[in-house]
Parts: sequence; structure tokens; C-alpha cells
Amino acid sequence: MADLTTLWEVGLPLAGAGGGLGYAKARAPRVYWTLAGLPMARVRLAVTYRATMDVCGLTVQPSRLRAFLVRNIARRSDVQPVPPKIRRVRGSSTGMKVTLRLPAGLEPADVMAASERLRHAWGVHSVAVVATRPGFVELRMTGYDVLRRVKMPRQRPSGPMTVPVALREDGTAFVRDYLKVPHALTLGANQSGKSMYQRNLITGLARLPVALVGIDCKRGVEQRRYAPRLSALAVTPEEASGLLDALVDEMESRFDLLSEHGAGDIWDLPEEVRPVPIVLLVDEIAELFLVAGKKDEERRDRMVTQLIRLGQMARAAGLYMEICGQRFGSDLGKGATTLRAQLTGRTVHRVNDKQTADMGIGDIAPDAVLAVTMIPPDMPGVAVAGDSSGGWSRIRTPELSADEAAAICTQFAHLTPDLPGLAPYRPVIPAEAAANGSASLVKPTPATD
Repeated sequence: MADLTTLWEVGLPLAGAGGGLGYAKARAPRVYWTLAGLPMARVRLAVTYRATMDVCGLTVQPSRLRAFLVRNIARRSDVQPVPPKIRRVRGSSTGMKVTLRLPAGLEPADVMAASERLRHAWGVHSVAVVATRPGFVELRMTGYDVLRRVKMPRQRPSGPMTVPVALREDGTAFVRDYLKVPHALTLGANQSGKSMYQRNLITGLARLPVALVGIDCKRGVEQRRYAPRLSALAVTPEEASGLLDALVDEMESRFDLLSEHGAGDIWDLPEEVRPVPIVLLVDEIAELFLVAGKKDEERRDRMVTQLIRLGQMARAAGLYMEICGQRFGSDLGKGATTLRAQLTGRTVHRVNDKQTADMGIGDIAPDAVLAVTMIPPDMPGVAVAGDSSGGWSRIRTPELSADEAAAICTQFAHLTPDLPGLAPYRPVIPAEAAANGSASLVKPTPATD
């Protein structure tokens, strides 16, 4: 009887703890990783580190001085290869970061090539390798699939033109920093999560003191709901042509201001004379390229020329572009590839063919094309993001409904600047939205042909 009592008292709590951990692993992976996954991963790392580095080819032969000391001071005949030295280990609720000091003879590319083998050896979900400074790399491990249920981290980069948009595969925030990457291209098929990406981007920009300008040639079905926060909106190709001309005029007037003050860009100007930054949001770029007949070709060529001019010169004037579409290649027409070359940032969601992935990210990160083609259809919002540096990562945007995005734009409508040059294209604000927004909003003038 005493043995049964002891078994009951010990076994029941253990069974309950095991069942609780099993439930947490399936339903609350963050909790499971913090309580059990992280301690086991740290123990596994400490016990198997040297052997893992050896079999993964991440060791080098010791220097002559080290070999001499081992043989004559330590009195050992066998001299072990030297792995990277662990400098720091930090755990988090999503994974673990390990800082390594590389020995002479190893480079970050060697560790990156072995990242998949390290992932399996240490039983983590993913291993990303980042070169932090010369001679040092950081292994960013995630204990579970953080993209399955997106939860943005509390610590996010901040700045005057920085917007957290999505979650990276390594658990950090993916941000759009317009001071570093002024123009970007976003591609994706229907139901790929491209619209969700745009909503998160627009709501992030709505909180900043910037002017938002929209071009949505689908009669505004996507962007009209953001009207309280838009300084201008074009919903037809004719309106888009006029709006692009107005933006180019605005850019040229800002260049005159920069020349007058001897500044390289608007951020070098004194704050009292600095014009407000402008972000141009193009919902479907193909609608600006496609024409129904020869009579529309002249307007198309002019719009493409203006877009290329903005892409080449507008950064210094504080004009930034976010261009979205389902496909963007030379088959759209003259000027398409020239414009695409100006778009430094690239975000590609699930696409219908490999050629579209090549157009979007293959020219800057060829090894990322395979990752794009492997995005499953049951995970909308997952994308591959990269830039002209060749680096790329998988990201996923948090879920945000259209009504929530519209409510945020209405809430921050008082930040909408009044740009006289774009006044003819100021969207009509619904009465209920104007009542909920700022009383300082002037009555807009509808766009004209």
C-alpha cells in the first residue's frame, strides 16, 4: 500500500506535467519553448558543440603555438581541431542567439553553408547566420515555427521613416526603413496575403507624420477606405497620369529648395523648412502599363517615364515608392525593367509561376527563388523579402482586417498634411469618417479628368 501511495503521489504530478507540456507544445509553443525547449537546447548545445562543429566541417587546425603548448604544457599527444569560440548565449521566448568568434581560416559563408546541418544537430526549427562584425557571427535559432502564429516582438527598430510590417523567420521584426531602402516592389498572386502586407504597411505609415498618396486603378476598391489618411488618390489611369505629373512637379520644387539651402536631401534641411515626406502607394502596377488601344499608348508612356524619374531622383526630395502587383516583367511593356531596377526592396509572396519569382527577387538573390516557389497556399501572408545586398529572409505579416486598417487611418486622419500641389486629387472623405477624424480636415476637392 505504501508503494502504491508513493507511486500515486509521484506519478500523478509527473503525468500532469508531461500532459501540460504536450498541450503547450501544440497550443502554446512559446510557453513550451520557454519552460522546456530552451533549457534542453542549451544543454544539447553545451554537450555536443565541439563534436557538432567537427562533423560539420567548422573546425580548423590549431596554430603552431597552440600545438606546442598542448604537447609540452598539457602533456597531450593529440591536438584537437579548433572550433569557433562561443562568446555569448542568449535565450528568448522564440529561440536562442549564440555569438561565435571565428578562428583564422573560417568565414561567415562557411557557417551559413552548414546552417541546415546545425539545425538538425541541435533540434531547433531554423538557424540563421548573421555576420555582426569582422570575425564574429551570430547564430539566430528559433525553437518552433514562429510564422505559424504571428506575434510581433515588443522590441522593434524605430526611426523617423521606419515601419514594422511583418515577422521574420528568426523572430525579429521586418521593417521598412525608407531612409535605407527608399523604393520597394511587392509581388503576389491572388489570396497570397499581398493585401494584408499593404494594410500593415499603410497602418504603420498612418501613425507617422508623412503624406500618403495612393494610386488604385481598380476604381479605388482597395485604397478608398483609407481616404481620411490620404493626401491624394487616383482611381483611374487618367487620374493617375495627372497625379504623377503633380508628384514630379512637387519633386522639382523640392529640388529648388534643396539647392537654395545647399542640402543633399530633405533630412539635411532645418526642421522649420523641411517638407513633409511623401510615400506613393501603387496598388496594381500592371494597370498603368496596359492599354486598350493606340490612343492610350501616349498616356502610358508618359506615366512610365514619370515613375522612372521618381525612382531615379525622388529619394533626395523625400518621395518614396511602394509598388505592388501580381507580375512585373518586360512583358508589361517598355520601361518595366528600367523601373524595376530602381526598386531596391523586394517582397515576393506566393506566385503562380517561377518566372514571376525570378522577376521579383531572382535578380538580387537567386537562391531565394526556390524559397518563393515553396510557399504553401494554406499560409497566406508568408513571403520572401530581400534587397540589393543579396540577403533575404522569410517573413509573415500579422492578420489585420480591412475594417481595422480603415479605423486606424480614420483615427490618425489629423496627421494628414495639406499639399497644395496635390489638392485636386484629395479624396472625398465620407461624412461619418470626417466626424470621427480631425476637425481640421478641409473639405476635399474631387479628382477631375
